[in-house]
Amino acid sequence: MPEITRTRPPEDADERSTLTGLLDFLRSTVELKLSGLTEGQAFARPVDPSVLTPAGIVKHLTAVERFWFSIDFAGLDLEWPWSEDDPHGCFPIAPDDTVEGILTAYRTECARSREITAAASFDDRARSEGMTFNLRYAVAHIIEETARHLGQLDLLREATDGEVGE
Repeated sequence: MPEITRTRPPEDADERSTLTGLLDFLRSTVELKLSGLTEGQAFARPVDPSVLTPAGIVKHLTAVERFWFSIDFAGLDLEWPWSEDDPHGCFPIAPDDTVEGILTAYRTECARSREITAAASFDDRARSEGMTFNLRYAVAHIIEETARHLGQLDLLREATDGEVGE
C-alpha cells in the first residue's frame, strides 16, 4: 500500500486552492482511518445496532465521488455506483471486498475527481440531464459529505482498535 501523506490546506489562498486543499486533506484522512485495520476489523460493525463498517463508509465515499464529479458534473458514461437494491448507497460490503481493493478504488475515484475539478471553472454547470449545480457547489458538498463520514470513521476506528486522532 502506498504511504498516506496529508498536507494541510493553505490558509491564505484563493478559493479553488482553499476548497480543493481542504477536500484533499479530508480524503487523505479517510485513507488513514481505514489503513492499518485488519480485514476483520475493517468489515466489523463495532457499534450496535448500526450496520456501519469502516470499509463500508469508504466504499460509500468512493461512490459519492463518482456520482457527483464524474457522472453528474462531468457527464461521463460510467457504471452507476449503486445497485437497484441499494439506490442510496447504504454502505454495502461484497463478499470479495478487501481493504486494499477499497482503498485503491477510493484513490482512483478521487484522482479522477481531481482531474475533473482541475479542468473546469467553479462556475461551470453540471452536464448531466436535469442537473443545475455548479462545480463550486459540488466541491463544497463533497467537503461536507467527506467530513460527516470522517466523524463516523473516527468513532468506528476508536471502537475497533482504540486508534484516535487525525
